[in-house]
Amino acid sequence: MPARLPLLLLLAAALVASPASAQESAEPFKVGTFEIEGTPTVAMVLRDRYIVDVNRANAALQRNGMYPVIPAPSDMLDLIARYEYGMKARLYELVNHVVANDMIDGTRPAWIHELDEVRTLPPIMYPGKILNAAVNFYSHVNETGTDAERAEARRQRLENRGVPYLFLKPSRGAVVGNGEPIVLPWGRDRIDWEVELGAVIGRAGKYISANDAEAHVFGYMVTMDISDRGGRPPGGNPLTSDWFVGKGHDTFAPQGPWIVPKEFYGNPMEILRQTLDVGDERMQEATAGDMIHSLWELIEYGSSIITLYPGDVINNGTSGGTGMGTAVRGEQRFLQVGEVISGSIDGIGTLTMPVVGEEQPTGLTGAQLSPVRSYRPGGN
Repeated sequence: MPARLPLLLLLAAALVASPASAQESAEPFKVGTFEIEGTPTVAMVLRDRYIVDVNRANAALQRNGMYPVIPAPSDMLDLIARYEYGMKARLYELVNHVVANDMIDGTRPAWIHELDEVRTLPPIMYPGKILNAAVNFYSHVNETGTDAERAEARRQRLENRGVPYLFLKPSRGAVVGNGEPIVLPWGRDRIDWEVELGAVIGRAGKYISANDAEAHVFGYMVTMDISDRGGRPPGGNPLTSDWFVGKGHDTFAPQGPWIVPKEFYGNPMEILRQTLDVGDERMQEATAGDMIHSLWELIEYGSSIITLYPGDVINNGTSGGTGMGTAVRGEQRFLQVGEVISGSIDGIGTLTMPVVGEEQPTGLTGAQLSPVRSYRPGGN
């Protein structure tokens, strides 16, 4: 027995010295994509201010020798797909290492940056698909009607919820990050705003029950569904509804500024509060209590049509107060060059987007989308 004692002591010392897989993070964090030294870089965000380069931080941690080698994510899609397969524990270990060694308030390594030192990019470059819920807040039902018409339309919707309405929004080209300009397409002068909660899928699934939907979510971000209310020009194809025109222009899907993993946010159906300002004027403000279909129902409905994959985004819809509505301001109001839009969700962050105009294109043949003023009476 005495001969075994040194071996037991060595084993005990090894257990003490070796780090266990982190079960908790010393503090909450967010994840995003940032341009660091000219390269899109996956990073953690601490205290909404400090940007931790995950690749370089991971390399520094693994030089310790006591941590297993876990490849850093190649991009945000890779991080999301591997989050529950080792990446979550590694990010927790990185946060705990930074905090335990006072790397923020003390001597800061070169792989931790101030937010204003880097450029914020869209968190996911780029989602495989973006599903948006149309008219999913009672306050957004029939915003252009009279008080009586709105009340009746909302009463009818409450009594007959039916199933959700989801539409696809383009990804690359439409998706832009915090601070990037929203471009008003040339000649399209009825551009509207909508702030929404973006739920990022973390685990693939088909026919996901609303009861299990939260387990398939990775996290949440702020999104905007910028909309062209100008519609199609008359003539030609008899269809009058055109969701591609309405939702599909470049820069019409701002996302970010980062993603909050779900364990650091909570249940959006209990705590959600989303707001949007144009300049200093509050345009929209809503909570989950105004939603017609819950986020979990949207996931069930969407996954009953197409398989959802990690990095796909489902937006919960927007509330009353859009520019086309007359219920809040008594008249319609659309975006103008030089304005700034700010969309916020409590507990996540704020997207702040300047508005710019597009120059008139040249050399086209006439098959392009025409300006609104060319076919609306009075040029509106």
